[in-house]
Amino acid sequence: MKPKIARSSSRLPDEAATRWWWVRHAPVPHLRHEIYGNRDVDCDTSDSDTFASLAERLPKDAVWHVSHLKRTHQTAQAIADQGYPIPELQPSNRIGEQDFGDLHGRRHDEHAAARTDPFVGFWPNSPMDTVPGGEHFDDLCARVHEFIRAGNAKYPGRDVVCVAHFGPIIAALRLALDLNPTSSVAFSIPNLSVTRIHHYASAPAGAPPYRVYAVGG
Repeated sequence: MKPKIARSSSRLPDEAATRWWWVRHAPVPHLRHEIYGNRDVDCDTSDSDTFASLAERLPKDAVWHVSHLKRTHQTAQAIADQGYPIPELQPSNRIGEQDFGDLHGRRHDEHAAARTDPFVGFWPNSPMDTVPGGEHFDDLCARVHEFIRAGNAKYPGRDVVCVAHFGPIIAALRLALDLNPTSSVAFSIPNLSVTRIHHYASAPAGAPPYRVYAVGG
């Protein structure tokens, strides 16, 4: 009989992780043809079935953060209206959408026709360039990463729901996967989708401290 080989558990303890649930806000159909970035606009919360699904899916004993833009507050309220017991919302401009400056209000098709960078269809501008009158993609990522690192330290072993925007969610994925700007804008993050990322403070040296469980699902 072959001797049994003792196996140590290689599973990271999820109960000790900071468990991030990133929800992209509800759609903004009246501005779907133009760039609206960090403008403070209303969203459409009429899809009660999707909000009911989110109310069932999201963890109940969670800390809730939203951006300073009202469409994230409206999205959170629509989830609450479907029976989810949302605690007090904690707003932060660090998870607001990228400031697209002079591009705000410009039609997507007109802007795409005038572009020469290779990121058309992926992001409103090259992530290597500062938007005229606006914000660089790296600056967006820096403030989101600061927010996440502070949350990792503050909420070990907790679920954290963040109702945010496309840009901050891909910034979170950039941090978790150690991506360059080009790879960071390759994700599809639909409205009202959930992206799940766990942070493990106890990850061994040399191991990834994050695990991605779902992207835009």
